[in-house]
Amino acid sequence: QVQPVESGGGLVQAGGSLRLSCAASGRTLSSYTVGWFRQAPGKERAFVAAISGSGGSTHYAQSVKGRFTISRDSATVYLQMNSLKPKDTAVYYCAADPVWLPRSQYEYDYWGQGTQVTVSS
Repeated sequence: QVQPVESGGGLVQAGGSLRLSCAASGRTLSSYTVGWFRQAPGKERAFVAAISGSGGSTHYAQSVKGRFTISRDSATVYLQMNSLKPKDTAVYYCAADPVWLPRSQYEYDYWGQGTQVTVSS
């Protein structure tokens, strides 16, 4: 079993950048599809980006294309967030699954606890 752990959240001004990391306790993430999701106050959790176990395939929500980049190395998945906007404020979660590409967030087997990202105007 793999337990994702997020880090890297914080407070940043609009237009700034943050890099989130998702690592795992227990087994490594190396063979898993990893997705990033976010939940803003009063809203449902939404898909942000996903990367395949090999790193060869990626998928993005339209709202973050061109601003966010998902990548990975052998142990960690990263979400580089540039040109941040106040509407990007949310708790960001990473999730892992053996399959590429889960059809919805409900098919991801393993979830982290989340990290807060706050973008001030």
